Amino acid sequence: MDKIKMTTPLVEMDGDEMTRILWKMIKEELLLPYVDLNTEYYDLGLACRNETDDQVTVDAANATKKYGVAVKCATITPNHARMKEYDLKKMYKSPNGTIRAILDGTVFRAPIVVKGIEPCVRNWKKPITIARHAYGDIYKNTEFYVEKPGKVELVYTSENGEEKRSLVQEFKSPGVAMGMHNMEASIESFARSCFNYALDTNQDVWFGAKDTISKTYDGKFKEIFQKIFTEEFKAKFDAAGLTYFYSLIDDVVARVMKAEGGFIWACKNYDGDVMSDMVSSAFGSLAMMTSVLVSPDGYYEYEAAHGTVQRHYYRHLEGKETSTNSVATIFAWTGALRKRGELDGNKALTEFADKLEKATLSTIEAGKMTKDLAMITTIKHPKVLSSRDFILAVRESLDRIMK
Repeated sequence: MDKIKMTTPLVEMDGDEMTRILWKMIKEELLLPYVDLNTEYYDLGLACRNETDDQVTVDAANATKKYGVAVKCATITPNHARMKEYDLKKMYKSPNGTIRAILDGTVFRAPIVVKGIEPCVRNWKKPITIARHAYGDIYKNTEFYVEKPGKVELVYTSENGEEKRSLVQEFKSPGVAMGMHNMEASIESFARSCFNYALDTNQDVWFGAKDTISKTYDGKFKEIFQKIFTEEFKAKFDAAGLTYFYSLIDDVVARVMKAEGGFIWACKNYDGDVMSDMVSSAFGSLAMMTSVLVSPDGYYEYEAAHGTVQRHYYRHLEGKETSTNSVATIFAWTGALRKRGELDGNKALTEFADKLEKATLSTIEAGKMTKDLAMITTIKHPKVLSSRDFILAVRESLDRIMK
């Protein structure tokens, strides 16, 4: 069989630990036999980030701007223990955070639904896509410990020296204080990304914040979303038969629990961080969740929602067998290949992405899966496979489909 050709390169970002091992297996067994891969490669492994003072991450993000589509392996965000382990020059920022800032993107995470892995919430029949505003709030906060009585204020000083003050708290005893921010331009990008992605995927948009309590901060989110929807997207949504729904975050949470899914749940940064883990866990596993960073300028970066699987990597280094779930990493590749095919008008590439996903899911539905899924499946007597053997089982399924 002739390999499928690619005209435009795909930006490929390699990663760390066990997911780096899986990355290589997936390419060798599931991609290269069928696709003449055309990628611009960047090694975002922690060692390479250290060697380049993290310039490689910036270069990878800018390459994504150039080519439009990227696929990323999971990477380590170092802490003090990692600094010592990898002999780092400094504690580098999260690669995902750096890339998000450069692309001005919104993260969309959705569970991979497969027969035999049933959601904990009985009425969830379709995936719930979490859209996380990945800028500002508590993740770019300033905070400190108040040791003795005193006054904490928020102070704004304009360029011409005008000052605005607001009392946070008169401390009579020790406590903690925090200030955080957001930008109207970032919120606008978030809203446009959500509405555009909804049109691309034919899903309604739900959004919740706490504007009754946070009348200015959360109120601005509500105001911007409504303005952009009304002025730029309402006619398109009406034509597509889609809706935009806003309510208080606690009401949205209650509605989500009783819904059947099939919509985009837009969340502020912290809400999205928490709720994406809740949704993924309720649907089965974080290893069964896709993640795509979508920029309002039309850039896409696909990855697995989970981390580098450190514990399995250490077992691998000891020569012990692992049973690591590679499904989300496979779907990162299929998402990127499908989008590359769509943008280039390469039907063969988009069809291959569909077939690889079908092969992956049919393998699980046939009872062949990694240990994490075997522990929660409703399929009787599942066959537990090692990391490599699962990928090889997917290869067998893919061979049959391709023929």
